[in-house]
Amino acid sequence: MTIEQAQQAAAPAVPAPPAMNPTLARTFLAMMAREMRVMRKNFVSTFLRVLVQPLMFVFVFAYVLPKIGAGGAMAGAGGAAAQGANFTTILVPGLVASSILMQAMMAAIMPLMMELTWQRSITDRALAPLPVPMLAIQKITAAGLQGLIGGLLVFPAVLFIHAEGQAPQVHVENWAVLIVTMVAGSLLAASGGLLLGTLIDPQKAQILFALVLLPVTMLGCVYYPWSALHEIRWLQIASLFNPLVYVSEGLRAALTPDVGHMPTWAFLLAVIGGTAVLTWISTRTFTKRVLT
Repeated sequence: MTIEQAQQAAAPAVPAPPAMNPTLARTFLAMMAREMRVMRKNFVSTFLRVLVQPLMFVFVFAYVLPKIGAGGAMAGAGGAAAQGANFTTILVPGLVASSILMQAMMAAIMPLMMELTWQRSITDRALAPLPVPMLAIQKITAAGLQGLIGGLLVFPAVLFIHAEGQAPQVHVENWAVLIVTMVAGSLLAASGGLLLGTLIDPQKAQILFALVLLPVTMLGCVYYPWSALHEIRWLQIASLFNPLVYVSEGLRAALTPDVGHMPTWAFLLAVIGGTAVLTWISTRTFTKRVLT
């Protein structure tokens, strides 16, 4: 045995370095990958859930009513007749915005209610090497992604289902406004859904549909532009508290700029600022609910 071999044999064994803990980014991406696998597995049911309601609205308002001669009345009701737009044009941004909001909110609310009640399965998620507020951010991101996909799926339906001569007049005026509105609107709806999911008792979930989602959808400038409400001034002001109004108006500005819409700075400030505020509030309520 040489001297070097003897020194190596006598030297104390150096312990192997401990395995590196997963970083926040890796854990976050792993949880998002899980959400994507679940969405891919349930794609057919998700696809049908997203499209049924918008398809019915488009079929009735853009196909049936014009066929029976009621299309002009609907266009006048939408406040678009004076601007030369048909009612189908009004429906395109409104139904896309409605689909984004409904899908994102439901994707945040329903799983959270199940996790908070059924054997408190949310505690399993909280054991991941991820701070609880970051877990809330992950849920908002996943729900927002589902809302964005829902909006994209609705586009073909609202563009191609219509009566003869009732094709919507749609063209992208500003791609940046379109992308920001759709992404921020999805996150806004998801953060609002997370907030509602932490505040509402799951046993009273029916109140959510009757007192929150239905009024938000019906008064969210889906079937008429916000500018058309000038004849009902009190409703025009009250609707400013409805987040769907800003998403609808943002998409209206980007897709149907010839139809009257809210100023760009107004809906962008509301959508982006509202997303930041609701995300902050919902992460706090989510953290409090999980840790108590």
